[in-house]
Amino acid sequence: MHYYEVALLRSSAPTLTYHSAIPLSMGTLVDVPVHSTVKQAVVLKAVEKPIKFETAEIVSSSDRWYTPAQIAIAQFMAEYYFSSLGEAIGLFVPHCRVRFPTHQEDIETQKGALGNAPYKLPTLSAEQQNAYHQLLESNKSLLFGVTGSGKTEIFITLMAKMIEEGKRSIFLMPEISLTRQMQKRLEKHFGKRVIMWHSKLTKKQKEKRLEAIYAGEVDIVAGARSALFTPLEKVGLIIVDEEHDDSYKSMMKPRYHARDMAVYMREKLGAKVVLASATPSLTSYAKYSVVRLPKPFVETKKTYHFVEGTSLSNLMIQKIKSNFQAGEQSLLFLPTRGNFKYLYCSHCGKTHLCPYCSVGMALHRYARHLKCHYCNYTEAIRESCVYCGHSPLLSERMGTVEAKEIIENSVKHITIEQFDKDSITTAKKLNEALKRFETKESHLLLGTQMLSKGHDYANITLSIILGLDYILGIADYRARERAMSLLIQIAGRSGRAKSAEVIVQSANADFFKEYIGNYEAFLKDEQEFRRDLYPPFVSLARVLIAHKEDAKAAKITLDTVEKLKVFEAIEIVGHGKAPVEKIAGKFRYTILLRSSKRIPLLKALHSINSPMVEIDMDPVEFS
Repeated sequence: MHYYEVALLRSSAPTLTYHSAIPLSMGTLVDVPVHSTVKQAVVLKAVEKPIKFETAEIVSSSDRWYTPAQIAIAQFMAEYYFSSLGEAIGLFVPHCRVRFPTHQEDIETQKGALGNAPYKLPTLSAEQQNAYHQLLESNKSLLFGVTGSGKTEIFITLMAKMIEEGKRSIFLMPEISLTRQMQKRLEKHFGKRVIMWHSKLTKKQKEKRLEAIYAGEVDIVAGARSALFTPLEKVGLIIVDEEHDDSYKSMMKPRYHARDMAVYMREKLGAKVVLASATPSLTSYAKYSVVRLPKPFVETKKTYHFVEGTSLSNLMIQKIKSNFQAGEQSLLFLPTRGNFKYLYCSHCGKTHLCPYCSVGMALHRYARHLKCHYCNYTEAIRESCVYCGHSPLLSERMGTVEAKEIIENSVKHITIEQFDKDSITTAKKLNEALKRFETKESHLLLGTQMLSKGHDYANITLSIILGLDYILGIADYRARERAMSLLIQIAGRSGRAKSAEVIVQSANADFFKEYIGNYEAFLKDEQEFRRDLYPPFVSLARVLIAHKEDAKAAKITLDTVEKLKVFEAIEIVGHGKAPVEKIAGKFRYTILLRSSKRIPLLKALHSINSPMVEIDMDPVEFS
């Protein structure tokens, strides 16, 4: 009889011991009995027969397995991001025992595929050529290129170089909203040697793509952060586009950051990593060698106008109307999604809150209800204040639905594409919306953060940006960086092929004007603001305690703080009720920790790690 330690996939359970009548290889995917069910697990190592307890038998083994590199990376993730090993390994897609071509066959097949592609590789300018060669010379680089500078052409040339060397590439994008445009551009050069990978794929679609990977028919996997964990062999290059984007950070266990994991995996896989952005994060700018593309590929004139106010003005509506009548396309950014605005009382000043979470209930006018975006509790729209009885309640901050109505009533025959997570709920809806805008069936892109994600449209000649001061005022040490980055990214969607106008609504015009043409100057100034206080100069960790009893949550928090006080190398920045005090009936408390050295911080956190607390290493969200 053989005995093995296994980790249950996607489970928070500790490792368990089972026996098997047949010998099994490390990393094999197996089915094991757990109480009255059967669950998938991965074999970690052979062990001696346990003395203190009886073991159950492994039900069956699969022809799929996890490589030693995958398991080693998962072990690092579990330790660094405070998850179970099963949760970390569960992110990876296993390999499969099918016949792979020999290395030489691989190279010949790939060269043939590239040579038979219907289009040539892009012709690089002198500046792009220079950047390309600099990236080849370094194992870890940040490509700092302004919007429209031709970063994608460099990525394609780098991926082609990998194919020539018999290697493969992973290309990460922050959200699936980018995948359609990028898929077309990649397939233009590499044909069917490219697959797209993201969470919206059906099980059948994933299996079909995996079969192509297992058969060695794929050279490039492109997609959202989950593409990092596909079973691609001989990876020579990992590209993280829009590396500044917070959607690379997982908000569920393991709370990993895909950009940072790409850098870590580079070492384990022997690959190059290229991070890229027009507005790189200060962390990447400070840590990695910078390759610059300071000028757009097509230089056009962009005029900025700063206006004050808190809502859509007549000036903005007239600008949209004139642009529409001239046959051009426009973009309007709002920092809120859907009707994500609150009802508040003008008499007592209180906001109508969710009874289970201490956040304002969002007003959804079309569905005619109020909804909590944390626990999803829904109720009918209130007419009067629950605290003082005053009527009517008012709603603050404009949502996309309201903006759409105002513009449609003011600009006859305009077709508006609502581009937010309330409207774009499926991959099909996303593709249809993008296609309509590409073919000029729609004239105005109206939406939220999704608009800043690197889309490329030649006919946008007007960008209007609302609510930047709201972002600038968020209780987050990166608020200035987020607001400045957002302005440059949204403005960068316009003026790609012809002159454009950008209208920015802000009472902080002097701050934004100083850095519009020089984001690097902003990063250098921001470095001084953060030195010795915030990343990249120190490491932060956030401990979250949640319990149905407020007193119990408070006690766990104080007990945890006392345990942490013995560690001299870490600083307890603060502790107390979380900004959002209650979610889904649980009271929430947080502890924020800071340390100039990462290892002592991890040691302290492991000392308090328990089912009673959740630990977020390198947090990007503080609510």
